[in-house]
Amino acid sequence: MTAALELQGVSAWYGSARIISDVSLRVAAGEVVALIGRNGAGKTSLLRSAIGLMPRCTGSVLLNGADVGRLPPFRRAQLGLGYVPEDRRIFTDLTVAENLRIAARPLDGGFTENDLLELFPNLADMLHRPASAMSGGEQQMLAVARTLAANPSIVLLDEPSEGIAPLVVAKMREAVLAMKSRGVATLVSEQNVRFAAAIADRAVLIELGRVVGEATRADLLTPSEAVRGVLALGAPAHTIER
Repeated sequence: MTAALELQGVSAWYGSARIISDVSLRVAAGEVVALIGRNGAGKTSLLRSAIGLMPRCTGSVLLNGADVGRLPPFRRAQLGLGYVPEDRRIFTDLTVAENLRIAARPLDGGFTENDLLELFPNLADMLHRPASAMSGGEQQMLAVARTLAANPSIVLLDEPSEGIAPLVVAKMREAVLAMKSRGVATLVSEQNVRFAAAIADRAVLIELGRVVGEATRADLLTPSEAVRGVLALGAPAHTIER
């Protein structure tokens, strides 16, 4: 069965420094895979490799079986790859509505603007507000909504739960599950094991730019020794609530 997203032997560099080393992974349609690792493990660089933003990258990036490794980021986006970077990159000079509409790509059965405002009701109350006047959590909701407005078949999410309020984290969880219900493949970079356990079908463990193992959802809920190892956590005091 063809994966929605497949990385084959991907390596990436900043200058002479090799950041990602021979990484291979697959994400199926409707599957949520968490990239688990501590700061500096290479999670963000791997997502940037998939979307085409690394200065130098080798290996293959396949979207629904087609190798897009030589294509620029905008062409990968046109082919259905969505990306929500950790720093959001919303258009701060535009209003909330303009941010959503500039990215919109209608699709039968896809997300409409009304769907997105239902998913993120806070945005409905600030459609005419400049994005620069939003809080960090509100900007995160807008960044995800803007990406979904383009109706991608695959979404790369970089640290969606970091530095935002618990209520916004809950909205991020709802958004990922809404994507899953529509068959969108999601690769999400996370350090928050509780959040990852709430959304992911499985996890890929990354350390120093290399895949060092995989984990089941049960491994995230416990968390297992392997998960604690890549995050440098101590022994678990209790099992994470389901």
